[in-house]
Amino acid sequence: MIKNHLNRRKFLNIAKLAALFLLTSCKGFSKKFTIGFYKNFFPVSFINLLPKNWKKEYLNYKEDNLNKNFRDKDIILINDGWLSRVDLKEFNDIDDTLLEYLDERSKNYLNNWELFERKKLFPIGVIPYAVIIKNNQRYKITKKNNWDFLLSKDLIGKMILPNSPRILISIAERINNKNALKAIINQGNIYDDINAIDWLINTDAVLAILPLTICEKYLKIDSRLSIVFPNQGVPLMWNFLLINNNFNQTLLVNWIDNLLERSSLNKLIKDGLYLPFNNQYIHSKYNDRIKFAKLSNRPSEECWRNSWSFNSLKQSEKVELKQIWQKSLSP
Repeated sequence: MIKNHLNRRKFLNIAKLAALFLLTSCKGFSKKFTIGFYKNFFPVSFINLLPKNWKKEYLNYKEDNLNKNFRDKDIILINDGWLSRVDLKEFNDIDDTLLEYLDERSKNYLNNWELFERKKLFPIGVIPYAVIIKNNQRYKITKKNNWDFLLSKDLIGKMILPNSPRILISIAERINNKNALKAIINQGNIYDDINAIDWLINTDAVLAILPLTICEKYLKIDSRLSIVFPNQGVPLMWNFLLINNNFNQTLLVNWIDNLLERSSLNKLIKDGLYLPFNNQYIHSKYNDRIKFAKLSNRPSEECWRNSWSFNSLKQSEKVELKQIWQKSLSP
């Protein structure tokens, strides 16, 4: 009797352990990895190419503490303009396997960052800024124009510019006028990254400068709009992937291989997002002798060659930029 009781108890304990194991296993299999990103800077084609079993969450960059907002995300996609607000030390190092995908432009760009920073950063997309113009038949701005056209009297008070002193300073430095920055600021322009297209379409504004992925779709629905990329070069916005919570990076290899399929690349480049990877088909799209999908509204080879990126600033560089900006604001 006692033996039967012990056998039954043993059986029940084994059954409990089996049930617990089953529940734990199911939980593990059903767990979705979470990826957070700011949707406005990624085209729908890119979002659709994210693995279906990843949980997608939009980030709110208005948060005071971005790192606190990131802790429950396994992967973060973030552009270079927001990296200064992120403590990179809290993220995982990037595996060498992933770094092998990068092209020379990406590697050279990463070399501008501190060693501990570039160990955390994986470039996942580069987006050129574009000059989008309404009714350009009148203004006749072409890719052969330098950035000097921003000082045109016809454009005074009619431009929507990036709300970024660093971008504006970098553009002004390429204008053949030592007082270019002050002249632009004194024009009474609008500075709005988020609502630039709305301003351009619904007001008497005639020109906006914004990332290509944001303005590309509006070319298809508003015949008044056209895009120009000055051969003098444009600012480039880089998007990075950050890894959190010891995420298994081998899963990223499968995803990247899917992005590199020609059908995927066609969709991404058509929507204005270039993958910074060592891939011959991608590199062909940087060449203006090859028209992509019969669209000529893309940066020329010369424009790509002259375009510039923004790396992490040292404290002395931050002070210098602040002084340049404040000087331009003075009467």
